[in-house]
Amino acid sequence: MAMSGGSDDGEPMMEMNTTPLIDVMLVLLIMFIITIPIQTHAVKVDLPVNDPNSVTQPIDPEKNKVTIDPAGVVAWNGTPVDTVTLQQYLETTKTINPEPELHFQPDPQARYAKVDEVLAVVKRSGVSKLGFIGNEQYRNDF
Repeated sequence: MAMSGGSDDGEPMMEMNTTPLIDVMLVLLIMFIITIPIQTHAVKVDLPVNDPNSVTQPIDPEKNKVTIDPAGVVAWNGTPVDTVTLQQYLETTKTINPEPELHFQPDPQARYAKVDEVLAVVKRSGVSKLGFIGNEQYRNDF
């Protein structure tokens, strides 16, 4: 029995012994991993804080709703506004790209003069995306 790993005829083994090569490569790999600096890279992100005292933006960039109740109170997205404020909001919506939709929903019991006044403000502002919401409430079922 020969210790050289060759055949029994006494000839030397012709293959290279790769065990020491693999051992050296593993040691080098472990040393390389140890010497890599720890990544301390951090991305600073300032997250918004939900402050109950903060004022929210009254203009929605997608759609806004103007309503008129039976008492004649005009509301912008549920918040009562006067005609000057309504005009300012409408002017601001024209600067947003793309222009948000304006949904107009007067109550059936609202006075026609008030509805006409608000429509005149909308027309003067030059809003191009106007839609009437809830028209089915004006239909008479006989």
